[in-house]
Amino acid sequence: MSALAARMTRVRSAMTAHGVDALLLSLGADLPWLTGYEAMPLERLTMFVLPADGDATMVVPRLEAPRVHDDPSVFSVRAWEETEDPYRIVAGLVGRRRSLAVSDRAWAGALLRLQAELPGAHWQVASVLTGPIRAVKDEDEVACLRAASSAADRVAVQLQAGEIPLVGRTEAEVSRDISDRLRAEGHRRVNFAIVGSGPNSASPHHEPGGRVIGPGEMVVCDFGGVLAIEEDAPGYCSDITRTVVTGEPTAEMKELYDVLEDAQARAVAAATTGTACEEVDAAARLPIADAGYGAYFIHRTGHGIGLEEHEDPYVVAGNRTPLRPGHAFSVEPGIYLPGRFGARLEDIVVATPSGPESLNRADHGLAVVA
Repeated sequence: MSALAARMTRVRSAMTAHGVDALLLSLGADLPWLTGYEAMPLERLTMFVLPADGDATMVVPRLEAPRVHDDPSVFSVRAWEETEDPYRIVAGLVGRRRSLAVSDRAWAGALLRLQAELPGAHWQVASVLTGPIRAVKDEDEVACLRAASSAADRVAVQLQAGEIPLVGRTEAEVSRDISDRLRAEGHRRVNFAIVGSGPNSASPHHEPGGRVIGPGEMVVCDFGGVLAIEEDAPGYCSDITRTVVTGEPTAEMKELYDVLEDAQARAVAAATTGTACEEVDAAARLPIADAGYGAYFIHRTGHGIGLEEHEDPYVVAGNRTPLRPGHAFSVEPGIYLPGRFGARLEDIVVATPSGPESLNRADHGLAVVA
């Protein structure tokens, strides 16, 4: 059985358990995960129709059909012409089924058109079915994540070694430099390259701009993208954060970073199988709170990662989901002193039966660079 066929079998079982008659996938990561095909975000409808009790069909615009590498044993392709109504085609494939799950990322316009074609249907998000399955990565997926993380590591090492000049350059220039280096390391797409310097390092999702980086400043660099081992295969994401300082750090900077590094290490060590996600979050928060910085750690400890940069499982208070072998997620505590400076340290971690595996190996210390 192919990997796609095995995934479809698991999804069908979830559909039966949740009483879902048909799964409808359009934009978003569920589609390439289940079919190997990533739809372009066009106004023309692409929709994969998977009945619980029937054959699967990819409804796709005729001009996009050559990009679909279908496996007749898994699904067939129904290419629609410009003069056809694709929503009516999907409705015909759904038939009398009325308990439906649809892509979380489906455009509202597409959903409204489908609701008009399928009156009386009960709708829910597809992630109720696909999320828990996608969250547990198989060996091939972990290998893809490992390759993406290694590529991002190589850029992080260049940053820490001072090979990416900082002082005298704008944050935007450094962000472009990091992005170019990610592509040179094999990433097909850069999702983000955050560069926050000085007071901007206290803004977790700072947009790199025209601020010129000066000496003696903390610089938070959080970057990642999509790397595919095979040209036509869906790509898996990287995500890493390293904080550097442009010159000798102050005693306060050292103290804050020492606390952060300890918190990150404790959270990684806590990420054993069977441990609830919220307990990993708590492991990161405790030393930060004990050091008096609790109010300045303002986000969750981590998020799942795979085909998307943010997906299940989320490492946050209130999430009692126990970690399972194959769960892949970030561990990224941060401490942010508003208007002054901040720091964050992030690795991608995979839960395994023998303990947590950090996919990022770049040095965790506070590197002094120029």
